[in-house]
Amino acid sequence: MSSWNMYSFQDPMTPIMEQLIMFNDHAMMIIIIITITVMYMMISIMMNKFMNKNMLEGQLIELMWTITPAIMLIMIALPSLRILYLIEEINNPVISIKAIGHQWYWSYEYSDLKKIEFDSYMKPTEELKDMEFRLIETDNHVITPFNLMIRMLVSSTDVIHSWTIPSMGIKIDATPGRMNQGNLMILQPGIFYGQCSEICGANHSFMPITLESISMNKFMNWVMNF
Repeated sequence: MSSWNMYSFQDPMTPIMEQLIMFNDHAMMIIIIITITVMYMMISIMMNKFMNKNMLEGQLIELMWTITPAIMLIMIALPSLRILYLIEEINNPVISIKAIGHQWYWSYEYSDLKKIEFDSYMKPTEELKDMEFRLIETDNHVITPFNLMIRMLVSSTDVIHSWTIPSMGIKIDATPGRMNQGNLMILQPGIFYGQCSEICGANHSFMPITLESISMNKFMNWVMNF
């Protein structure tokens, strides 16, 4: 991995994450343009001796520096509102998966096709196999099909947790006594990692999330053989 990739986003695995990365690039371009313009004007003012002591107002320049920031804010706000709408929109999910946060592990429930329940704990370092990652590998993976709409239902039994997978652009707070929901439509098969992103106590950093995306046929076989 190059040093540049260390500071970039993970490859997007859902349409929502693709939209979030595009919005980040859009907003950063606006910020860069503003920064360059302001720096140029500051250097220009410091490097020349032009002045007009009789100038008390400039209607045109005042109009420009009032309207231009407003236009830039609109250019940022409109795509932001669109993405917020897409994040909340859930259209005909094929399956629903319930994730419940505990101190300090996750438990999962599949109830649409067959009653499946299991807990997911972080794997101890001494039990890791080749190509498994320390501190973010779990003993039981969340199994989902790809290219299908999935609804995630998230809650907690004790304190506030947060079910988060960065490469999928999903972050759902797990609040005791409340059920929050989010949507996933994974674009390709693979294994993806996340962690609880809400400080939930002493072992907050030891409740990872491992999601495995497989084809629908393999998913149905997994359900039937569980």
